[in-house]
Amino acid sequence: MTLLDRDAPPLSPPSRPSRAATPTGVRAWARDLTLGMRFAVSGGREGWARTALTALGVGLGVALLFAAAAVPQLLDTRESRTQARETTNASSQKPGEGITDSTFLWADASTEYRGDPVTGLLLRPEGANAPAPPGVAEIPGPGEMVVSPALRELLGSSEGALLAQRLDERIVGTVGDAGLVDPGELRFYTGTSTLTVEGVGIRSAGYGVDESTPPFDPLLMVLVILMCVVLLVPVAIFIATAVRFGGDRRDRRLAALRLVGADARTVRRIAAGETLFGAVLGLAVGTGLFLMLRQIVGHVRLWGQSAFPSDVTPVPSLALLILLAVPVAAVLVTQSALGSVAIEPLGVVRNTGLRKRRLWWRLLLPVVGVAVLASTGRVDEMTPAVGPFPIVLGASCVLIGLVGLLPWLVEAVVARLRGGPVPWQLATRRLQLSSGTAARAVSGITVAVAGAIALQMMFGAMQKDFLQLTGQDTDRADFYVTSEVGGSELAERMIQDFRETKGVTKVIGTVESYVAGTGSPTEHGWQPITSLTMGTCATLKEIARLPSCRDGDAFVAHLDARAAKKVGAAGVEEQNARTDEAAVPGRPIDLTGGDGARTGRPALWTLPKSARTVVTFPDPMGDLHDGILVTPGALGSRSLPSTTVRASIKIDPEVSDAAEYVRGTAADIDPTLRINALVDLERDKQYGSVQTGLLVGGTLTMMLIAASMLVAQIEQLRERRRLLSVLVAFGTRRRTLAWSVLWQTAVPVVLGTGLAIAGGLVLGDFMLGIIGKSIDDWWVFVPYAAVGAAVIMLVTVASLPSLWRMMRPDGLRTE
Repeated sequence: MTLLDRDAPPLSPPSRPSRAATPTGVRAWARDLTLGMRFAVSGGREGWARTALTALGVGLGVALLFAAAAVPQLLDTRESRTQARETTNASSQKPGEGITDSTFLWADASTEYRGDPVTGLLLRPEGANAPAPPGVAEIPGPGEMVVSPALRELLGSSEGALLAQRLDERIVGTVGDAGLVDPGELRFYTGTSTLTVEGVGIRSAGYGVDESTPPFDPLLMVLVILMCVVLLVPVAIFIATAVRFGGDRRDRRLAALRLVGADARTVRRIAAGETLFGAVLGLAVGTGLFLMLRQIVGHVRLWGQSAFPSDVTPVPSLALLILLAVPVAAVLVTQSALGSVAIEPLGVVRNTGLRKRRLWWRLLLPVVGVAVLASTGRVDEMTPAVGPFPIVLGASCVLIGLVGLLPWLVEAVVARLRGGPVPWQLATRRLQLSSGTAARAVSGITVAVAGAIALQMMFGAMQKDFLQLTGQDTDRADFYVTSEVGGSELAERMIQDFRETKGVTKVIGTVESYVAGTGSPTEHGWQPITSLTMGTCATLKEIARLPSCRDGDAFVAHLDARAAKKVGAAGVEEQNARTDEAAVPGRPIDLTGGDGARTGRPALWTLPKSARTVVTFPDPMGDLHDGILVTPGALGSRSLPSTTVRASIKIDPEVSDAAEYVRGTAADIDPTLRINALVDLERDKQYGSVQTGLLVGGTLTMMLIAASMLVAQIEQLRERRRLLSVLVAFGTRRRTLAWSVLWQTAVPVVLGTGLAIAGGLVLGDFMLGIIGKSIDDWWVFVPYAAVGAAVIMLVTVASLPSLWRMMRPDGLRTE
């Protein structure tokens, strides 16, 4: 007997339940990416901590990328501000001519204070409508001064007391941003009523010039291209490292998804979504950091440079490229990292522990980079344009190739390490089990050190072209003061005032002019000309070999054989012959000779028959004073109509601020006196700007490296928190664990530094081949390798507090 009703319809086979259409293509990607983003924020405290570390690491790199993208705009703005305040020349510079209601006279009154330039102008309006400089409401009156905010602050502080004595005019206004290159610039405008075109005044009708930027030296262009690669590649590597934070935990979570039915493609897309969320959040963090740092950039000076916040604006196209490239790169890095991981329903299997890393494909990228650099054409001073793409491609391939070589090198070395103290064994065993994370942590600094070595090799080889010997004798003088207006009275005052200045030990002062002989004219109808140098006997003995001297003596000075290095042997004989034609003892000399033409009424003075011939030698500036040498008594009451007054000054290095006392005395004598410090080497301006840019960029990059490495180190400790807690729970001493963490960092550091040295030397050698240079000192890597190792060790020490917190038994708890 059956329990079923006979009238009931017969049972049909069970039907297969209908399945909803499984999303494919774009819909599948959207679904899984969204699910991955949800996992990034729904994993509790652990999930948020992992996402926060990823966002912070990416954000630091993005902030520096935005800063790099703002450099072109910053340079253009600085150049525009500089050109906007340049004075334009009027149509006439003669007394009484060219004066209009809007013309004014100006003279450069720039100075220096404790190594910082203090730029400024003396201004005198010639009409009621004379324009004021950019950033200034009106031209200050006589005895008044308008200063920049930074200069006002300096003058009002105890640090600027000596400068305040020099710039003692009454401050009546502040220079606005439109008239300054950067917020920290020390600039002033002083009103005066004594400026004339007969003196040092120059007539102008306005401000603003549109000068084309001089062409950049091709050799420096190669250096700049390499510098950009070296500064930006470590940033990209750190961003790629940051998006892999928490990879071990993520892979275990993906294995759980495989257990509930997700396939391999799905978990890859979910992983991409989780990484994408962290990268997008990192973009937001980086943008916020950039905007925050931009607001304080005007209050910070790196190597003497600062900027207005409004000038630090990324180029829109570059900013858009960063916003698009970072998320895409994050997804690609994640997918690439999952290529060496088999995520199965019952766990995660990694290739690193099963088979050794292969070397051959890791050498491809450096070899390609070297081949590209080797095929790049030679660049010299005559090269019209430098193509950046081969250099960028070749250098990037070499540097990025080091990132691939480092994990192989670390694995190959640590596999052979055996024995040793307990901390050493813990460290080496950890590296043997998983060395990839440790290698990634130091890959950025490895690339940075390698690039720095290559750059220093280029700087060392190129400095001969951009650093020139001046011929100045810094043992005989420290400063050189000149004035194009003045005579013997000014020279006497300069000598007297500078000698009475605190810290001055020696002063050499001369008055120089050009005079004409009165003998037979040259083939052009001109009289032969020569120079006349007037000074005391003590001064003349500093520039010529005098047998004896007393006031009233005169001499005919010839160049000696050493002058042949400057003008050539034939030039020495020719110059001495011209001197003998113009300076004939017993014959009158025209003191108004100027260029030798007979214009106007001559002022005759007879060269004494007792004038002896002497040999001159270079003064402290390296200049030779041939021609006529006279003492003040030889000219008597006669004055030289057109002269240049010079003074060489030696100071006592033991006297603090002796240089500022000298500049203060010069300002008291005449604010327009040109005072320059003597130097043995003179640096090209373009070379100097590139070197300053490298220092600023290198400082920012090193700060990023330190911050990013600290974040990476903390992330690694978080990954090993449970293991550390287990070891502590079993009685392992904390000091032992601390030393093991230090050794885990030290081994990759040593290996990475060695790889950086080798890579940097190879890259530098090929770059030198491009510019046709060679280097003598192959030990340039020592300071950079030491700095790189020091940064890593400091970061490791800074991470120890986090290590102490994680070595607690309560770390065994789980959510």
